[in-house]
Amino acid sequence: MVLLNNISIFWSMFHVFFLFVILFRSRYTHKKTIVVTCIGIGALMVLNGGLLIVYGFEVLGKAFLFTCSIPSFILFFVMSADRKFRFLLTFCLVDTICLWLMAVTNLLNYFFGGEKGVLLLVSRLIAFPLIEYLMWKHLRKPYIELQDAVEKGWGIFAGMTMLYYLLLVVVVQFPTNIVERPEDMFVCILVLVLMLFNYGTIFLSLYNQLMLYRRQQAERVLQEQKNTLEAQLSNQQRIRKMKHDMKGHVAALSGLLATGKTKEAQEYLKNVEIEVDTLFGPFCPNPYLNAVFTYYFQKLQELEAECRMDIQIGEEELPYMDLCQIISNGLGNACDAIKGLREEDREVSVQMKYSKDYLIVRIKNRCRSDLQVEKGTIPATEKKGHDHGFGLVTVQEAAKRLGGEMFCYTENGNFVLDVMVLCRSLQRGMK
Repeated sequence: MVLLNNISIFWSMFHVFFLFVILFRSRYTHKKTIVVTCIGIGALMVLNGGLLIVYGFEVLGKAFLFTCSIPSFILFFVMSADRKFRFLLTFCLVDTICLWLMAVTNLLNYFFGGEKGVLLLVSRLIAFPLIEYLMWKHLRKPYIELQDAVEKGWGIFAGMTMLYYLLLVVVVQFPTNIVERPEDMFVCILVLVLMLFNYGTIFLSLYNQLMLYRRQQAERVLQEQKNTLEAQLSNQQRIRKMKHDMKGHVAALSGLLATGKTKEAQEYLKNVEIEVDTLFGPFCPNPYLNAVFTYYFQKLQELEAECRMDIQIGEEELPYMDLCQIISNGLGNACDAIKGLREEDREVSVQMKYSKDYLIVRIKNRCRSDLQVEKGTIPATEKKGHDHGFGLVTVQEAAKRLGGEMFCYTENGNFVLDVMVLCRSLQRGMK
């Protein structure tokens, strides 16, 4: 009985860390993470194994929080890429799941397995790999996606999970193991069942958050498609107008040349060039980026905003889809932000130039005086104002695909969006 019980405890302890690794994201390389984890967890396993042999499960169960949980918390916190409440939720969630499985299998062995402990060992041998498979297949991907998508609300779930873990430790282990306290078993069973419903509520809330995030992503894609289609439609209308006007230009040029008025014909051609630039925008040689700049320049003119554009790129090939996404979202946010300002305060500027190994895009617009954004953070979108928000996430994702980074902040009454894209990524994007 004692041997089988000890084996089942070691099996459970091992899988606590294995379950955690399924949801854990390290800030270090894969190799370094494995080495540090093996050394740290190996030392804890040896320590707790020695305590189990010398003092038995009763003493270890009461001291487990201090001999294993807290040291492993510190170890993984140092390595974790997810800090604050995200990490706390992940850690407490895994510990609670494992402790819940150990309590349930312990009760099953008490009621149906007798004193030999065979059912205890077999049930744990099956339960832990099964829960690991379910977590890997159904929980890991959406859970990590949620950590990237949702900024707030983790503290409530983390606090609830931590309290449930402490409640379970007390109910199962204090003052003695639950199988030695038959009078408390009904309360223990109620707590175990209640935890299923509460964690069901937590996961349902997290799932709804994920669905909301995916809907927001879909809305961003649809908005970008709408903007692209509007730009294409606007270009087609300008092309049709230019084709119609070109007949008159050809007739005028033919008449001037037929009468030998070469200088007048040259002057007329210059005026035609100015008209073409006015229609299609003289912002940059790249036709795709130029169409986006032209589209938003016209929108800014409709808002009677002062717009300054300094585009210093040539005719080189560029990964225009990602760059159009960056510029479209940045200028779309700028248009939304200045709508609520007085006309004399509506200002937007765009810079796009090379600086050493980077292509730099800076979009700056006037903003509300009460808007404060620290560098390195992304402001949340307001449902009424729509000043900035979801589009910035899209900009950040596009910048990272091109090996760059995005920063936004407020400065002297302006909202500034800086995007740096590695030139080597631009060259790869052309291929």
